[in-house]
Amino acid sequence: MAMMQAARVHAPGGDFALDTIERPTPRANDVVVAVKAAGVVPNLRNVMSNYGERAYLTVPELPAIYGLDAAGVVEEVGELVTGIAPGDRVYINPGRSCGSCHSCRGGDPINCPAYTFQGYFGFGPASRDIYRRYPYGGFSQYATAPADGLVKLPEAVSFEQAARFGYLGTAYSGLRKAGVGAGRTVLINGASGTLGLGAVLLARAMGATRILGVARNRELLERVRAIDPARIAVLASGDEPVDVWARRETGGLGVDAALDTLGPGAPAQAMLDAIGALRRGGRLVDVGGMSAPIGVNMHQLMCAQISLVGSLWFSVAEGEDMAAMAAVGTLDLSPFEHRRFGLDRVGDALALAEQRSGGFVNVVVTP
Repeated sequence: MAMMQAARVHAPGGDFALDTIERPTPRANDVVVAVKAAGVVPNLRNVMSNYGERAYLTVPELPAIYGLDAAGVVEEVGELVTGIAPGDRVYINPGRSCGSCHSCRGGDPINCPAYTFQGYFGFGPASRDIYRRYPYGGFSQYATAPADGLVKLPEAVSFEQAARFGYLGTAYSGLRKAGVGAGRTVLINGASGTLGLGAVLLARAMGATRILGVARNRELLERVRAIDPARIAVLASGDEPVDVWARRETGGLGVDAALDTLGPGAPAQAMLDAIGALRRGGRLVDVGGMSAPIGVNMHQLMCAQISLVGSLWFSVAEGEDMAAMAAVGTLDLSPFEHRRFGLDRVGDALALAEQRSGGFVNVVVTP
């Protein structure tokens, strides 16, 4: 019996214990991946506390292996797997669905009632069945995944960079829904954060003509602007009304799109300011999950044809897009500064991630 090590949580919100457990084997349509890097989500401790009758998220049964964004090398494939072979470098897109409901049959798995993030949390009771099928998060030496849930990685993308794909993909899917591309202008709320910096890099790769970044930290904002001073302009929150600044930067029009990356706890006014920066026909997409209620004048939005859209995650196809952009250099992942921790130091990695020191720092576990 082959064994492996995994950092597991045995109690709600508890510490990680380094356990030796049986190494998984693949089912017919699955693969086993030797994990080389896994991203650390700053909100993980809150997720790990969601056990008991009042839990608002569906989390895996204890003891649990967390770790949302894993990348590594395919070790073994199931008998029905084609197109993936041992030795392939891959990112495991952790989005799992039931495969047979109305949404899944219609090619829309993200809206499956059982949709679940492997190694993180799910959106309803049906997620428990998904966890039983795929119980291995990235904080383990090996993990199983369905073959159709993998993004192939070019040599140009390191495993540490791929462990950031969850944040990058969330931003990319949001930017696509906002219509960002060549000749378009976009405002990114929270541009110096983990989601926001990725959005800046992707908007640049997608050909956005002008990228306006808003955030609180002036030092980090200046680092963001320095990535491409000809196309990126930045504003520290409170220095000037966002709508006035955005219109001045866009010849009086306002931006074509806004991507709000601010998370729970952010003030509602920040999103309202971003809405106010949109031109007629503009679109705001929320990917950060800001939880404060906002009051909007729907008649005003209707007359200006303003759209507000929520975007949750990203598809494997969108992950393949990002890998292809990185392979040819249009998506530059070099700004990330990696902080690496072994499986025996997952707790230390999480403590560093919780400091939220800006999007340039990329905290990863390297099993």
